[in-house]
Amino acid sequence: MKVRHKVRVVLLDGDHLVFLRRGWPGGVPYWTTVGGSVEPDDADFEAALRREVMEEIGARIGPATEFLTLTEPGGTTTVVEHYFLADLLDMRLDRRHGPELDSPDTGDFEPVRVALRVPAVTALDLQPTELAEYILEHVKEWRVR
Repeated sequence: MKVRHKVRVVLLDGDHLVFLRRGWPGGVPYWTTVGGSVEPDDADFEAALRREVMEEIGARIGPATEFLTLTEPGGTTTVVEHYFLADLLDMRLDRRHGPELDSPDTGDFEPVRVALRVPAVTALDLQPTELAEYILEHVKEWRVR
């Protein structure tokens, strides 16, 4: 069985979190983390994460700490998603680049700042559910970081 690794990041920006709002014409939007697949040229998971953050939102991040791993078994490929927590250092949307921006099949993905508070996170359709649950359990401790 083939294993595909993905890296994703929960971004802390002061007293806010930064997520991606995803949507397609006629579809219901949802929120998720920045990230994507680990490529063969990536030195390690953190290098892949930094590349994905720059491609998707034109941002630089501080040190990243892995906090959650989710595995989705599939017929021929198992997907392992590695979730990290990192501080957002800066973000400039004019630095975004990569295949996501060039393909109409990827839909919209816009960065959104969300208050680092339980009601604000609860109000989102944050995917996957396991990530949303984890974040809700840790919001208070992340606020005092």
